[in-house]
Amino acid sequence: MRRYPAEEFAAPHGALLIVQEHGQSVASGAYRRYDRHTAELKRIWTHHEHRRRGLARFVLARLEAEAVRNGYRSLYLTTGPRQPEAKHLYLATGYQPGFDLDADPESITHLAFTKHLLA
Repeated sequence: MRRYPAEEFAAPHGALLIVQEHGQSVASGAYRRYDRHTAELKRIWTHHEHRRRGLARFVLARLEAEAVRNGYRSLYLTTGPRQPEAKHLYLATGYQPGFDLDADPESITHLAFTKHLLA
C-alpha cells in the first residue's frame, strides 16, 4: 500500500479494511477511485497462517458493500499470473475475467477482472 498516497483510499472515494484477530492483522483490502462509477480493488491479502478460513471472501464482500454505499456501480482489479488462488477466488465470487481463461497464465502480465455491483 505504500506505493500509493494514503488519501487515495480515504472516504468517500476509497476505503481500507483491516481484519484483526487478537490484535494481529490477519486480512486486509482496499479500494480507490478508478473512474466516476468504478472502484479499483487493491491489495486483497490474507496472512498465510489464516488462509482457507474465508477471510478474503469476507474482505471482498465488505469492500463491495462499502463501494455500493459510496455510489460505485462496478469494481475493477488486477492480480498476477502466479496467484492462482486469487484468480479462482475472483471467478468464484462473480468477477468477470478480462483475459482469455484458456491462455497460459505466464503469457499474461496482469489478470484483470471486473464486477458489476447491484445497489
